[in-house]
Amino acid sequence: MALQPEKTYAFYGWETALIHAHHPEFPGVDTPRDLYDLLLNCWDLDTCAPRLRAKWSKDNPTWGQCSITAFLVQDIYGSRVYGVPLPEGGFHCYNDVDGCVFDLTSEQFGTEKLNYTSNPEQLRTTHFADQNKYARYCLLKERLLSKINAPHEGKE
Repeated sequence: MALQPEKTYAFYGWETALIHAHHPEFPGVDTPRDLYDLLLNCWDLDTCAPRLRAKWSKDNPTWGQCSITAFLVQDIYGSRVYGVPLPEGGFHCYNDVDGCVFDLTSEQFGTEKLNYTSNPEQLRTTHFADQNKYARYCLLKERLLSKINAPHEGKE
């Protein structure tokens, strides 16, 4: 039997994103790669930041999803959330779990390279002061939990 080649990803840090979840609320979401695969079917226009919705598409599902995704990652893996300062203002959020740095939504930037070093920590209290952002985070979390807890076809 031939071995299947390892699946590759395009998000920043995917090669080393092999940390394991520590939260029992998310069974089956072992590594960030597992989480990314599930989120591909959770991200949509409703979870996208309102100011970025005009550019969201199914071809670029990570567009406008950074902070809510990074804080969901924090729930699952216990990470710190950091933010790359953006030229137009604000921050692009990503995660650091004990030195394992990854960004599940980096694909939204295409070939642009972001600097993932020496960035300010982002706090959920600050981000979730925006009620719309908090509602989008809750929606994303609800969708993820629904995917995790859905009965799998073919199983009895």
